[in-house]
Amino acid sequence: MTLLDQDGVRLTTDGAVATVTLSVPEKRNAQTPAMWRTLAEAGRALPGDVRVVVLRGEGKSFSAGLDRQAFTPEGFEGETSFLELGRGPADTLDTVIAEYQEAFTWWRRNDLISIAAVQGHAIGAGFQLALACDLRVCADDVQFAMRETSLGLVPDLTGTHPLVGLVGYARALEICATGRFVRAEEAERSGLANIVVPGAELDGAVADLTAALLAPPRDAVVETKALLRDATARTYEEQRAAERAAQGRRLRDLAGLGD
Repeated sequence: MTLLDQDGVRLTTDGAVATVTLSVPEKRNAQTPAMWRTLAEAGRALPGDVRVVVLRGEGKSFSAGLDRQAFTPEGFEGETSFLELGRGPADTLDTVIAEYQEAFTWWRRNDLISIAAVQGHAIGAGFQLALACDLRVCADDVQFAMRETSLGLVPDLTGTHPLVGLVGYARALEICATGRFVRAEEAERSGLANIVVPGAELDGAVADLTAALLAPPRDAVVETKALLRDATARTYEEQRAAERAAQGRRLRDLAGLGD
């Protein structure tokens, strides 16, 4: 079932699985503010029975990043240009960037597991969108790069936190400051990619992973994801307590005493 199809974003559902597709292959799925608003809307439009969300990009590239038209004086039709935003009040600029970030924040909700299926280029905003997901399954032609610094900018679409968590501070700094490509072998070795497969096998690998994620009871997966997401922010003793509380809820539910 198709729930959304606009601004280069298509949202479809098939039972407990939703698929969000970037659908501008002729522009290598370059991103725009309109696309970001629709990506945020896709998160709000998900039916409650969806458990797994797969993010794809049509064509040879997952996403080549921000459409460079953003940096022209005219910008995008109907949008304030990025250059004009930079000349405006600081609080307005902060509000606008926060709105853009909403496209990248909902993928890690505890009630979902999100999988980015990444092929070809995932650059800048494309890299950050892949990082927004819980898991990344990559084709062996994948090329990640964080090119913001080469434009005089910083990665501001929520990508810095997961990148540091996956590869560590020193590697994240080197990747971002140099803007170099991270290819499939390094992505898998460093933890950026959960799985790397030949391009022809990408869809099959995503389908297999999706099936495995749907196999356990939903509430057990939700509780486990919440435990793992917050583990690094807790002390060892706090995490022990969180584990006990979560297991208590699971046991009460299994005993028929849940809410």
